[in-house]
Amino acid sequence: MSGTEQSRAGYPAVRLRRLRRTEPLRRLVGETRLLVDDLVAPLFVADGLRQPEPVTSLPGVVQHSLDSLAADAKRLTGLGVPGAILFALPRPEDKDPTGSAALRPGGVWSSALHAVRDAVGESLVLMADVCLDEFTDHGHCGVLDPATGDVDNDATLPLYAELACLQAESGADVVAPSGMMDGQVGAIREALDSSGHGETAILAYAAKYASSLYGPFREAAGVTIAGGGHRRSYQQDPANRREALAEVALDVAEGADAVMVKPALTNLDVVAAVRARFDLPVAAYQVSGEYAMVKAAAERGWLDGAAVALEAVTAIKRAGADFVLTYFAGELADLIGG
Repeated sequence: MSGTEQSRAGYPAVRLRRLRRTEPLRRLVGETRLLVDDLVAPLFVADGLRQPEPVTSLPGVVQHSLDSLAADAKRLTGLGVPGAILFALPRPEDKDPTGSAALRPGGVWSSALHAVRDAVGESLVLMADVCLDEFTDHGHCGVLDPATGDVDNDATLPLYAELACLQAESGADVVAPSGMMDGQVGAIREALDSSGHGETAILAYAAKYASSLYGPFREAAGVTIAGGGHRRSYQQDPANRREALAEVALDVAEGADAVMVKPALTNLDVVAAVRARFDLPVAAYQVSGEYAMVKAAAERGWLDGAAVALEAVTAIKRAGADFVLTYFAGELADLIGG
């Protein structure tokens, strides 16, 4: 038998080809299935908007008003998408050094979560991002040490805990701390449990890299880091894999109910390693830059955007993600159906 007729595993290559011959055969032996049940849609809502505002670098994504947010939640639920994660944005004039508008009773977080819950009831898993960068005037994820100008990890933790409790009280099923502060999961878990929200789950941004792929998100969230700064002192180095596993282990020990790897496609090895090592749900975030690149290439006719989106998100699931946060959620749900 010639080399071209022999697979690497020693099986005749023709045996493998037989099972690829028709579409029903390929479906029958497919190893990974991407389902609508695997998708979570990120949604932005901005305080004071009367009409949704398109995000230039994220075609098809908007900053929602409360009314359009509720309508989009209904649309996603109708498509069978089981979850959405909310990012709330203040009025620009309400930003300050501590992000105090995030904690305002009756503010944008409370209004947004109540609007979605009133619109769709319990038919959507409602997740809320726990961070302050949208609300601080310096664009960092926590308060700053006045002496050094660096993020003050320990001073930020009580604010995250307070925000998570506000979100739980307003209807969030899951709170998702994304600031990469040491001890954030433990502080939030203790606060939720002691305030009567012990059933609220925590999805930890456990392996979050200081990536160059977040630019479109920052436009959508209205975030600019003061002085051209960066977050490399508290987000992970993209070169490091063992560090990611250590970060995940810390969040699991502190009480995380599920963990996330972010970005997804540049860290599929990390997704696979986390899935192999930890026995709890693993999420991956297909971030704004990943989405924007596909959209931009599709607009130029360089590739089939829908096909690439489906292939990319399937690959994330194949690597081990139980669910994927993706701006393609609605499009993919419409494409693959329930």
